Amino acid sequence: MNERTLNLAVILGSTRPGRNGAGVAEWVMQKAADRTGARYELVDLLDWPLPHMDEPIPPVMGQYAGEHTKAWAAKIAEFDGFVFVTPEYNHSTSGVLKNAIDYIYAEWNNKAAAFVGYGTIGGARAIEHLRGVMSGMQVAHVSQQLSFSMFTDFEDWSSFTPGPQHDEAAGTLFDQLEGWSTALKTWRDA
Repeated sequence: MNERTLNLAVILGSTRPGRNGAGVAEWVMQKAADRTGARYELVDLLDWPLPHMDEPIPPVMGQYAGEHTKAWAAKIAEFDGFVFVTPEYNHSTSGVLKNAIDYIYAEWNNKAAAFVGYGTIGGARAIEHLRGVMSGMQVAHVSQQLSFSMFTDFEDWSSFTPGPQHDEAAGTLFDQLEGWSTALKTWRDA
């Protein structure tokens, strides 16, 4: 495939005031900037204020009524894969991220996803929850994940200061995501 033929989203799954996810997503975008095989775009859910699910017909039918839903569907349809940056709230992902995922269906299908979590135990439980959700959306998720601990990767629980040990794992995450996204793009295009 030609250079930068993949269009991948880094979806920031927190809208909380004072959120720690902004620093994590910025770090992911900095690491992604050096990639030559894909274009990464930050999709901040703060910029996509979707109300609680208000579609009258299940998203699997693809008959979206709301203009906000149609705009969100068009945005997600642009991408070949996703990096979900998720906090861990009460052993799960954020409500705003789950709501954004649930709004649409076909626009997620047959694409790839990777996960970056943060929390007291690195967002591991939120990531595991998202793996199940993405399976239901027919999204292939890669094995490599990034988990950032509030104890070791944040100064004073607010300033994101990850150690260099995360760099190699980030490279593996991008390699896996781009590989699977390429394969699924080829399959979708066929």
